[in-house]
Amino acid sequence: MTPTGPAELLATWETGLTQHESARSLLLHRAARPGTGADELLSMPVGEREADLFALRRALFGERMQVRVECTACGEAMEFDLDATALGTGTRTPDGPLRVAEDEWEVQFRLPTVADLAAAGTAADPAEARRMLIARCTVSALRGSEAVPPERLAALLPERVQQRLAETAAQADPAADVTLSVGCPECGEATPAELDITSYLWTELDTWARDLMLDVHLLATAYGWSEPEILALSPLRRRYYLELCADA
Repeated sequence: MTPTGPAELLATWETGLTQHESARSLLLHRAARPGTGADELLSMPVGEREADLFALRRALFGERMQVRVECTACGEAMEFDLDATALGTGTRTPDGPLRVAEDEWEVQFRLPTVADLAAAGTAADPAEARRMLIARCTVSALRGSEAVPPERLAALLPERVQQRLAETAAQADPAADVTLSVGCPECGEATPAELDITSYLWTELDTWARDLMLDVHLLATAYGWSEPEILALSPLRRRYYLELCADA
């Protein structure tokens, strides 16, 4: 991964302030893969994007992630540090389409891409979103020897076949959905917690950007330096100059 400098990260943060989550995901993905076009990023499987965002997060903020979860059984607030070393790693796009054969059905499909997920996000309800994903991702479908058009598939597929499709996709692209199982120290019940890397990383980037702008303000006031001159300093040198300002 090519390191992204503070000026570029600040520009990413500024642009994303007025954007919704899918647009922020694309901005962060561009920061993780500088120079890659939007079409290429949108055509990647979801798990590949998530892996890139986890890698960007490790590069910017380290391996430790602080996670807060509320127990679904007793409401206890839980907070713990997560070692994110292995999160999002090991992702490899399958060669060729995936296949599910169940009863009279045989369906070949590809993994959902970032663009597929964004399109499904515009659906009115989860059932419609699932229908859209099935239609967009199906390569071919046979019911016995009869071909079924992808746009009709969701209405005809039995629930167990749709479940098999979801399970097969999840096994082929595990980084697409990172869900933790957190045991409650009070009641002992386990709470599933989805780790949304876009939301998590954006929150960290927002805090970092606001702290950095305060540093720029203080150093510009003290020394008369421009923002580019201050951003060109290493974090260690910026901190040292700020300590000198505080001691003055």
